This record gives sequence, structure tokens and C-alpha cells, in this order.
Amino acid sequence: MNKKFFVVLEGIDGSGTSTQSELLKKYFLSEGEKAVISPEPSSGIIGNLIRQALKKRILFTENTDLFDEQMAYLFASDRHDHLYNDTDGVFKLMKDGFHVISTRYYFSSLAYNCHTPEQFDFVSKLNHKFPNPDLVIYLDLPVEISLARIQGRSLKEVYETKHKLTKVRENYQKIFSQYSDKLLILDATKSKETIHNKIREFIEKL
Repeated sequence: MNKKFFVVLEGIDGSGTSTQSELLKKYFLSEGEKAVISPEPSSGIIGNLIRQALKKRILFTENTDLFDEQMAYLFASDRHDHLYNDTDGVFKLMKDGFHVISTRYYFSSLAYNCHTPEQFDFVSKLNHKFPNPDLVIYLDLPVEISLARIQGRSLKEVYETKHKLTKVRENYQKIFSQYSDKLLILDATKSKETIHNKIREFIEKL
């Protein structure tokens, strides 16, 4: 593979984005390619702040709408650093010969931080300069199965509720019904091996 890919995996909590990222990385490595998983939130300063907020260790506000707006600003700032920093940014890694696999990108901001058309417009403007990845893989999962998969987690994040995940899945479906770049939508209830094989086959065609 001469071209280095920036691949993004999206889906609600429990959909298997982390598992499929690991399998995709192993696939690239087995092909003699360099690959790295670089998720969002990033491991940078702003990314760590976001992680603490999602775990409720930092509380910005009790107002849900204001919280989502604050998170949208933080995610956009972290995303800029994730793409462009000169140490381990996405484009630096690709220049160095790595395929970059990210769990979550600007699609997550549109899915998780928007409840109204006005909020969707606001978050879209915050993210409109970020380039599309070479491939988006959306793992679609029913909310009931998502909740069953994540119920054993010792620490719940602020977005892991039935009400929130229902809205997030609706947003994802709206986003990807209108997305015109390279996109692979998969049924996340299938086995991890089945999903991985479909991803691998799609990338080989690219």
C-alpha cells in the first residue's frame, strides 16, 4: 500500500469501535505496513481534560445544553491539536508512513453534542474546516444492546444513558444518510470476526 489511510470508526458506546480498531491495526501490521491507533479525545492536555469531564471528575455546569456546548468547543480544540501537532498529530504520523486509525472524529461531536437544528449548525461551523478522513466506518448498534454491553463498566460516563444514546444514534443515522465521501456502514450486532472481514475487504478495494 503506497497510500497511507486516515480511518475513522464511529458508533454509540459498546458498538465495538475499540475492538475493530485493534483488529484493523493488526491487519495493517500483518501486511508489512505501519499503523497506529490515535483516538479522540486525544492523549493531549485538552483531550485529558475532556476525559475527566466525561467521567464527572470535573464539573463545568449542571445545565445539559451548556455542558454540550462547552464540550463541543473542547472537542474542536482537541481535534485541531490531534490533526496538526508536530509530535504525534495525524498528518505528522501519515507523513512518517503510518496508517492512522481513530475512534471518533468530528462526526461524534455532531452526534453527541447536538439536540436541535441550531446546535447542529453551531457544531458544524466549529468543525467545518476539518478534512474528511479517507474512510469512515460506522458501526450501527441498537441502544438496548449498547446498554447491555456497557452495564458492567465500573465507571459510567455522562453520555451512557438510554435517553442520550437514543438521540446519538438518531443523529448518527441522519449524519451518515447525508454523507457523500467514502463510508462503510456495518451491523454492529454481528461477530467481531465478520465485521473485521468486511472492513478488511473494503480497504483492500480502496
